[in-house]
Amino acid sequence: MDVAVWEAVRRRPGRFLFSAWPLRAWAFLLSGTVLGALLLVVLAALLFAGIGLSVVGVGLAVLAGVVVIGIPVAALERRRLRLVEPVPLVDPHGSLPGTGALPWLRTRLKERATWGELSYALLFAVVFTAVGLGFTALLALSAMLLVTPVIVWAIAPDTVMLVPGQPISEPVAALPGTLAGLVGLVLAAYAGALLAGTQVRAAQYLLSAREEDLGNRVIELTRSRARLVDAFAAERRRIERDLHDGAQQQLVALSMTLGLAELELRGQDSPALPLVSRARGEARQALEQLRNLVRGIHPQVLTDHGLAAAVAELSLRNPIPVTVDIELPGRLPAPVEDTAYFTVTEALANASKYSGADEVVVRGRLEGGQLVLVVSDDGCGGADPSVGSGLQGLADRVAILKGRLIVTSPVGGPTRLRVEVPCSA
Repeated sequence: MDVAVWEAVRRRPGRFLFSAWPLRAWAFLLSGTVLGALLLVVLAALLFAGIGLSVVGVGLAVLAGVVVIGIPVAALERRRLRLVEPVPLVDPHGSLPGTGALPWLRTRLKERATWGELSYALLFAVVFTAVGLGFTALLALSAMLLVTPVIVWAIAPDTVMLVPGQPISEPVAALPGTLAGLVGLVLAAYAGALLAGTQVRAAQYLLSAREEDLGNRVIELTRSRARLVDAFAAERRRIERDLHDGAQQQLVALSMTLGLAELELRGQDSPALPLVSRARGEARQALEQLRNLVRGIHPQVLTDHGLAAAVAELSLRNPIPVTVDIELPGRLPAPVEDTAYFTVTEALANASKYSGADEVVVRGRLEGGQLVLVVSDDGCGGADPSVGSGLQGLADRVAILKGRLIVTSPVGGPTRLRVEVPCSA
């Protein structure tokens, strides 16, 4: 990441003086001098209070406050750095939603970023503040020299001495002071760019997330998404079992009872017979709809017999003939089987709706420790994964298991969907 103020000096040294960069660097340094002085006072007060109160046990809490004071300072600095660095720094801390004070403190004390921010806070309060005071003196002296003729004119007939023993009583005689002030402002512009760039470099090193921090955050995010998928799959299986063992069995019993009642009424030629027959038909229809719903949530055959049997059963209900060629040495992990099954379900549904195909082939093998599943049809092609949410949702689900989904569908066909999922994921 380039420091913008240094880049402005390097690329356009002549135009730099007439741009907004000197003013931005001065604003950054002057505001930092004020904040650094306040931070130095606060740090000194906390440090002395922590040492003084350590005899009664409260001092440890105060000293812990000294350690974590770099966190709010760093958050403020990341915002203030936008004056001279357009690219924002990435917060290196992970989020801790719903965490109490003590767990938050323990977690932050274990993070390397906390100690980096404390180092920056100490550097900021001592070194950068001292340098900022010197720069402020240079800037103030240059501004005062620049307006020396005005000062001489304003206090006349009294005299002003820029050099001891050489009084100046006329504004014209003070023009050399103006020239010295201009030179001082030019020096202050480039010195401000140098100091601001140095501070930005220090902030980038101590306050921004490093590559390994971002990598750990991505790993944790992937794990959390995988845990959500596992929890969702477990909930689907629970709902499927409840419907299969509860509502579905009750509907079966209701249909049987209505069948027995129909037999009894048929011998009596009762006027209630048509109503009972109609109720039995509606019960059968409700049972079939419930079975379809259960299969859509999580088919029982997938849980009991595995992927090959579940895809074979799915192919029997598909309006387009499906050839299933899945040979596996045994059962696969449940998340892999679930992902593969619902991938086939989506592919067959798309082929039935849009492809105009006459045949679909589903082939599955275990190659090099990963499941390779290929679904192809002889339809018109032209499938676009970016249109709609079906294939995109499958790609996201496969990605959580560190797999990949490849769709090849030229116009005119054929369409070929390939899924690769590591069984160790």
